[in-house]
Amino acid sequence: MNQEKIWLSSPHMGGNEQKYIEQAFKENWIAPLGPNVIGFEQDLQNYLKEDTYVSALSSGTAALHLGLIQLGVEAGDEVICQTFTFSASANPIVYQGAVPVFVDSEEETWNICPLALEEAIIDRIQKGKKPKAIIAVHLYGMPFKVDAVLAVAHKYEIPVLEDSAEALGSIYKGQKCGTFGTISVLSFNGNKIITTSGGGALVTKSKKIKENTVFLATQARDNAPHYQHSHIGYNYRMSNICAGIGRGQMEILDNHVGKRREMNQFYQSIFSSIDSVSVFNEPNSDYYSNHWLSAILLPNYETREALRLAFEKENIETRPLWKPMHLQPVFKDCLYYGNDKAELLFEKGLCLPSGSNLSMSDKERIATVIRDFF
Repeated sequence: MNQEKIWLSSPHMGGNEQKYIEQAFKENWIAPLGPNVIGFEQDLQNYLKEDTYVSALSSGTAALHLGLIQLGVEAGDEVICQTFTFSASANPIVYQGAVPVFVDSEEETWNICPLALEEAIIDRIQKGKKPKAIIAVHLYGMPFKVDAVLAVAHKYEIPVLEDSAEALGSIYKGQKCGTFGTISVLSFNGNKIITTSGGGALVTKSKKIKENTVFLATQARDNAPHYQHSHIGYNYRMSNICAGIGRGQMEILDNHVGKRREMNQFYQSIFSSIDSVSVFNEPNSDYYSNHWLSAILLPNYETREALRLAFEKENIETRPLWKPMHLQPVFKDCLYYGNDKAELLFEKGLCLPSGSNLSMSDKERIATVIRDFF
């Protein structure tokens, strides 16, 4: 433990972030508005294309919350959510007083299973509770089965809230993740592919939704000379300082994606001769993952834990795959549809250090642990 810690996914600055921050200080734009906010939104729109409108917010969770509000989710409604995800995908459902309905994963992308999704929708409709929205996640940067999921959603006329928090830079059939949903969200948390220290964004193809997002995110102040409010608002706008970090980070986004993909190839090479381990990878050429996190599946829980502890002994951070939401104590009473594929992934899966700033020395330390273990 005397060695320097190797983190799972640490922030990686490019150098130009300071330029935008200093400009904000120079011009006294120390507020949740300003040139960096506008510029960062434009940078993201230019990157995503598809005629998108972007609202920079304080977090990806805030974006999910405002997305649900604008999809009309209210108290007592049901919202389908991928069970195999981080809790931030599900928590905003409860913010609205709505009820999460969790759906299992499929084996190829580890994301929401289209078959289980349709099963859940049919059953809820038969019970008089048609879901109000579907939250589908691009887990670890891997695009979900976009065509199949959207086909089910369109069949039953249910909007998709696309959680692309981990997938900026990922692509499905030539189109960037974050542009498929009725509303989509991004995250710029400290461990993401790029960061604004905290922060997120709501993405839409509707100018009206973009305008309403900014309205709700700035305390829903009516257009009046005094403070007047006809709606409940939120303090969810991104600061001009954080947006400055984001502008600098956008300059190196493609480089970060390339470095993360190189880390995935690094693990593919290491484990190529170890038959008992599989490295999470794209199922075919339709998918292009940013490989935000590289992950492996081991034979069983015991082997996963033993390897995790072997890394921990060498001061190297790893982490089990997400514990499914329907197994979380806070959601223990929620409905779940599926065949426990997500539970098996949790038991056997491990995320490995994946940062775009890992050195050759870091890689050698990681490789040594793996070689010694196996």
